[in-house]
Amino acid sequence: MHLLIVGAGGAVGAIGRYLVVALATNYFGNRFPWGTLLVNLIGSFLLGAAFVIVLEKLQGHAELRSLIMVGFLGAFTTFSTFSLEVFSLFHSGHVFSAMAYVLMSVILCVLASGLAVTLTRMLIQ
Repeated sequence: MHLLIVGAGGAVGAIGRYLVVALATNYFGNRFPWGTLLVNLIGSFLLGAAFVIVLEKLQGHAELRSLIMVGFLGAFTTFSTFSLEVFSLFHSGHVFSAMAYVLMSVILCVLASGLAVTLTRMLIQ
């Protein structure tokens, strides 16, 4: 049953990622991987909120964890695409953009997760 739950969440997450990346590419263009940065920021924020709700408040409700945290957010966010985009930027000579992308991704995603944990704890207590 957990495999079906993970798969259902993953299907929705993958579609969500596709749509966000497509919208970001249409809006910002494709000279910088804004779409991947955006899905990883959103995903980091949502994972922080899900951590508080699912793991802390609901004591790790197994089905919700599988659906949201593993399935949906696992498919919505993407480290492998981020890694390839960094390599591609370096390889094409855009060293500054590659370094900026790495720094923005790591710093902003960690901040997004921390902000979500803090805000969610404040809102549900």
